Amino acid sequence: MKLLTSLLVFLVSLTIHSQSFESYYEEDGLVSNSVNCVSVGEGSNVYFATQYGISHYDGTTWTNYTVEEGLVDNNVTAILISDGVLWAGTDFGFSTFDGTEWTTYTTDDGLEDNRVKHFFQDADGLVWIGNNDGVSTFDGASFTNFTTADGLPSFGVSHVTQDLDGTMWLSNGIFGVIQYDGTTFTTYNEDDGLLSNSIRAVAVSSSNKKWIGTADGISVLGADNVHEEDHEIIFVLPPPYLLCPVEDIALDSQGHVWAAVYPDYIVTVGGVSLYDSGVWLDYDEDDGLAGPNVRALSIDENDGVWVATSTGVTYISDVPFSIYELDQQTFKTYPNPSNGIMNIVLDNSSETLEIYSLTSELVYTKTIKGKSNHALNLSFLSEGIYVMKYGSQTSRISIQF
Repeated sequence: MKLLTSLLVFLVSLTIHSQSFESYYEEDGLVSNSVNCVSVGEGSNVYFATQYGISHYDGTTWTNYTVEEGLVDNNVTAILISDGVLWAGTDFGFSTFDGTEWTTYTTDDGLEDNRVKHFFQDADGLVWIGNNDGVSTFDGASFTNFTTADGLPSFGVSHVTQDLDGTMWLSNGIFGVIQYDGTTFTTYNEDDGLLSNSIRAVAVSSSNKKWIGTADGISVLGADNVHEEDHEIIFVLPPPYLLCPVEDIALDSQGHVWAAVYPDYIVTVGGVSLYDSGVWLDYDEDDGLAGPNVRALSIDENDGVWVATSTGVTYISDVPFSIYELDQQTFKTYPNPSNGIMNIVLDNSSETLEIYSLTSELVYTKTIKGKSNHALNLSFLSEGIYVMKYGSQTSRISIQF
């Protein structure tokens, strides 16, 4: 993990993240290591669309689905689990599975194009199906299709989402991001301040901001759809790849932004970036990702992040804790600053003391029993600011030599 933005010690808030990475492969039960996308269901249920079928993992058991079970094709390019129904998109139409029966839909049934790229279910329960010729909606009985004749740009739709006002946002990777208010398609592109017209994904925040993943980084539109800011260097890549192409983007319930970054098959570097409190942190194979070619992200109800790669899947579980006043001491430390030789005064009888650097690295742990004063020798640490965590209590310390 690398810190991409310098921190000031007088920041009013900081979140320390202690991520764990668990990866799964074919030997664990995944039908194929080449995972195209992922959809999270209720509880521990998660579904992976792969080159050779679908894998369902419930936290304990793997179940795989292929053409033998009823899929229209094994190479699944889009996936959605909603209301207990599994949707699987392919280049030959899409299949649904209600737990008992598989049903396949194609252009013969009213779908605009069989080459399905993306599923999204809107607030009214309507499923939007991005495809190579445009976008189709399906209400369970019939299709409504939108194409260039209705105002969409050429080359179809590869991503769909909805903002808090009910407005739809579409992209196809070429012509910017397209807003649809139910009547009119409006395109936002480089002329409106976006970093690139090549848009891979859009995520909407709780304040209705649009985080737009582009081929050159992330652009942010405000709630009024006016360009607010850009994030270009969100992942450290080797030269000449200075810009960061975003393959997917997702926001968790705490407002953290997660981005999948991968330049191309020539470069063996890529991974996931996390934006929190004005800081970008990036994670790659060295941190535990299954591989550098990250294709998609999905966040579960516990704010865990499922990462789909070309070489397996990884689950990032995150147990963050926030210090809303960095200089606030919720337990006493003295002297502070110190040369590493210091005392702490604790109330709890038995907890694990953890010390983190400002780059979120856990640098020291010790189980402390008994109340009152405890002496610590932290002289092995480098000079700097550190955050102590003891149970639910936190404190900032400064080491100076």
